[in-house]
Amino acid sequence: MPDDLKPEPTEIEFSRAGILAGFRLSLPVALSVFAYGLVFGVLARQANLSLLEAVLMSVLVNAGAAQFTVLGLWTHPLPVLTIILTTFIINLRHILMGASIYPYFRKLKALPRNLSLFYLSDESWALTMGQFQQGKRNGAFLLGSGLALAVGWVGAAAVGYLLGSVVDDPRRWGLDFAFLAVFIALLVAQWKGRKDALPWIVAAVVAVAASYWLPGKWYILLGGLAGSLVGAWRNDS
Repeated sequence: MPDDLKPEPTEIEFSRAGILAGFRLSLPVALSVFAYGLVFGVLARQANLSLLEAVLMSVLVNAGAAQFTVLGLWTHPLPVLTIILTTFIINLRHILMGASIYPYFRKLKALPRNLSLFYLSDESWALTMGQFQQGKRNGAFLLGSGLALAVGWVGAAAVGYLLGSVVDDPRRWGLDFAFLAVFIALLVAQWKGRKDALPWIVAAVVAVAASYWLPGKWYILLGGLAGSLVGAWRNDS
C-alpha cells in the first residue's frame, strides 16, 4: 500500500471484539495480580479495615501501590489529607501513561474513552501499548484488559481478607514476590532491543537515587519522568 494511503496512526476503533481480546489476553497477568491482591486483603484485615472497606478501596481506587501505602497510614483518627496527598503523588505516573496513550484515544467518544481510562493501570497500559506497537488499533482492548485485572484485584482483596486469619504472613507463601514478578514480565515484553537501554538505565538510576534522598514515593514519578524525557530526546535526535 502506498504511504499516502496508509491509515494515520491515531485512527482507532472501539468494539466488543477489542474488549474480549483485552480480557482474554490479560488473564495470565490477572492471575499474578490476584496473587499480590491476596496480600492486600491480608494486610487490610491486619489494619482493621472491614471487608466492605477493603473491597470498596480496591473497586474505587484500583491502584495497588497506593492502596498498600495507605494501609500503613490507616490509623484512628484517619489522616485524611496525608492519605489524599500520598495517593496523589504515587499515582502521578498516570499522567505519563495518559500522555503516551493520548494520541490513540483522542478521537474516541467521551464515554468509551473515559470508561477505559478509569481502568488504566501499569499492567493494562503496558499490554495495550504492546498491542498498539504491533499495529493493532482497537481502543477497547484497554477496557477489556482493565476489567480482567480488576476482577482479579477485587476478588483477591475479598479472598485475602477472608483468609487473613490463616495466611498471617504473606512472605511465608512467597506472595510478596508476585508484585515484582508481574512488573519484570511486563518489562521483558516491552523491551525492543539495545536502543531501549539508555532510557531504562536513566529511569532506574533516578528512581533508586530518589528513593534514598527523597521521602515518600516521589521516586516513582521522577524515575518515570526521567526515562520518558530521555526516550523522547532519543526519538527526536
